[in-house]
Amino acid sequence: MNPTRLFVLGALAKHGPMYGHQLRRDARLDRTEMWSEVRPGSLYGALHRMAAEGLIEPLRTEQQGQLPARTVYGITAEGLRELRALRAEALQEVRLPSDPVDLALAMSADVDEDTLRGYFEDRVRALSVQAAAFEHMHDRSWPDQTVADDLVVEHARLRIQAELTWHSQVLDQLAKLAGGSADQQARA
Repeated sequence: MNPTRLFVLGALAKHGPMYGHQLRRDARLDRTEMWSEVRPGSLYGALHRMAAEGLIEPLRTEQQGQLPARTVYGITAEGLRELRALRAEALQEVRLPSDPVDLALAMSADVDEDTLRGYFEDRVRALSVQAAAFEHMHDRSWPDQTVADDLVVEHARLRIQAELTWHSQVLDQLAKLAGGSADQQARA
């Protein structure tokens, strides 16, 4: 499932014809980078690919004053079919991607406790920054915010909270990890 395609097709179906800068602005205002794999910078390339595939079509070119000309795109019938397929795929897919930290932790028998603690404390700080951003986002609405937007933000916030809980467990058990590693090395 391609999230950028889903975003572009969904936005055009929902809001009608738009040009690239409008799509990019909407992605930025909706903070899609925080809760999805959509990157506003990738939207222009996606527009060109989707136009070549017949999912969207250029409707007209607009130019205001000295600003560069902008192509306004609309969704095609094939694009609507693709939107329905992508949306169904995304709604049916349950994905909990593996996190490389799990593999790194499993392969850290030779890493001392203080080094591991430093890594995990750094991760907790980074996650705490993300959690604070989502708390701030939860407290402030953006233009055209919907109930679905609120639920998306809450989902991301809860996932970060689960990560912080797990990291706390790891930090609480680092001495056991280091002790277990020493026992394993002594047996080898």
